[in-house]
Amino acid sequence: MNRHLTALLAGGTLLLGAATAQAALPQEATLYKNPQCGCCDAYARHLETLGIAVTVVDDIELGEIKRAAGVPHGLGACHTVSLGDYWIEGHVPLAAVESLFEERPATAGIGLAGMPLGTPGMPGPQREPYEVYRFEDHQASPYMTL
Repeated sequence: MNRHLTALLAGGTLLLGAATAQAALPQEATLYKNPQCGCCDAYARHLETLGIAVTVVDDIELGEIKRAAGVPHGLGACHTVSLGDYWIEGHVPLAAVESLFEERPATAGIGLAGMPLGTPGMPGPQREPYEVYRFEDHQASPYMTL
């Protein structure tokens, strides 16, 4: 009987931990993109799997959004997301987004340059490590490698 109780308590703790991590994410996001980009819509669907309601805006000058967000020159991607107090640049893996909201570092946001294969919204397998950077005032520094 004690083994069953221990297993039940351990399972409940794991579920509570998962719910707490997900609860840290904002409930709404705005994804800014070019109208022709379908992979950006796929990234929005990935955010929705985390329970985030995503508004897609595709009729705005994307360069202006990136400048306002502080995305470093040359490290941009096809879309920029406003999520809570942070910006997410490009196809950042969801593990990095969750980590950002668990850690809450002092930064404007995190990004992943380009459109790497295997990231949320991009087809294919991961071919190399994803170097996620953090940024503030158009300056980048390493955040995590996935």
